[in-house]
Amino acid sequence: MFKKLLRKTGLALLKAGGSRVSARYEGAATGRRMGAWGNSQSGPNAELLGNLPLLRSRSREVVRNNPHAASAVESFVANMVGTGIVPRWRLNDADLKERIQNLWLAWTNHSDFYQQQDFYGSQSLVTRSLMESGEVLIRFHVNKKHSNVPLRLQVLEADHLDTSFNEERDGKTIRMGIEFNRHGQRIAYHLNKKHPGEVGGDSSIRVRVPANQILHIYRVLRPGQIRGVPWLSSILVRLHELDQYEDAELVRKKSAALFAAFVTKPINDTDSIGSNEGKDENGTPISGIQAGAVHYLDPGEAIDFAQPADVGSNYEAWLKQQLRSVASGIGVTYEQLTGDLHGVNYSSIRAGLLEFRRRIEALQHNLMVFQFCRPVVERWLDLAVASGQLNIPDYFNNKTHYQSIEWRPPAWDWVDPLKDIKAQQLEVQSGFKSRSQVAADRGQDIEDLDKQIAEDKRRAESYGLHFDSDPTPLVETVVPQQTKQSTQEITE
Repeated sequence: MFKKLLRKTGLALLKAGGSRVSARYEGAATGRRMGAWGNSQSGPNAELLGNLPLLRSRSREVVRNNPHAASAVESFVANMVGTGIVPRWRLNDADLKERIQNLWLAWTNHSDFYQQQDFYGSQSLVTRSLMESGEVLIRFHVNKKHSNVPLRLQVLEADHLDTSFNEERDGKTIRMGIEFNRHGQRIAYHLNKKHPGEVGGDSSIRVRVPANQILHIYRVLRPGQIRGVPWLSSILVRLHELDQYEDAELVRKKSAALFAAFVTKPINDTDSIGSNEGKDENGTPISGIQAGAVHYLDPGEAIDFAQPADVGSNYEAWLKQQLRSVASGIGVTYEQLTGDLHGVNYSSIRAGLLEFRRRIEALQHNLMVFQFCRPVVERWLDLAVASGQLNIPDYFNNKTHYQSIEWRPPAWDWVDPLKDIKAQQLEVQSGFKSRSQVAADRGQDIEDLDKQIAEDKRRAESYGLHFDSDPTPLVETVVPQQTKQSTQEITE
């Protein structure tokens, strides 16, 4: 009965004032003001199909030639990766953990297929490619001739994956160069053997590479999205027009710096002023002005000096507002984008950095670690054990245990590190944090840190050195004296 009444009520409302009901959301209005805006309902891949190559090329152009975009990319890469996001194995076997860490460290120097950088340099290159191109490909190469773990990583630009390659074959679907099975799972990538933007050779030759040999890294913004969007897409037009505006302003300033005078003569008067008369290519007389000279004009002549309009007092405020919008679109702070620290204090810059670092941490763990670092280490461990570089008899029966890793990005440096260190000290003393957590926050391993402290202490004692940072000498000298006094008081 209730459902029947509800249906009748709904129908009555639609008949009586359906237009009023649909217009309650102004953002969905279709009148003269909003009729032509945001009417596309394309899927996450349809809107990229014809636009991705142009978006990618324009994004790279902006980074190449716009100093603000280049600075933002450098800042983002430095904060996202820095010196590297480093793995630390969570194993109770200290000897095995040390052997794995040492073998990993030795391999990172030879991880690059082209031998131009180490593994952490590849992390920086991946991050830069994500910002400029929106996506990047990593291809695994296994060569058993290498004396170390036989794995190499080839970083490829997303241009190798042709967005125009779409077809159906044998129950399989190829969309934008990626091959899917009937369940929608990726089974292969069809890569151009040669970069389509390079000179020489045939860039149309494709190679089918199984999906388990490729890492396709990109930020997923919509469910079902199969290709990445350049991170600068939302500000490309603004940056381009801002470049044009600043170029025009620079030309205006150059023109204003040129001192020009215009002489008005009576009609049919061919006399000229001064003694430095010349003529341009059109035959128009030009008179030079010398420093300290006094020029006399003939009757009827007058001089007007050029007075180009100034940009006005709002130029700096307007430019700052535009750059703030650019910084928001990229995901960095205004200070990082421009290097302008005018009017910044400790509280304001710390508040801005906190928000920025939350965003960075999310990308570090959800994108870089999950899509790049984690699968690389898993493949590396498999090959290290299979090649005999690591002796772990039960590895393939207990892979989850041996692949338990904590990824540690570089520590954040604050504007005032003394305040930050004191805060961490109070947290440890109050029991709200452990020394291991503090060390991890600073990108350190507590076991390595304790070993270094113990080694420093042994070395200092061997030389008879004592420092204020070591409380042991104070305990050895003060505590016995207090005990002696207490014993004497009890005796008396």
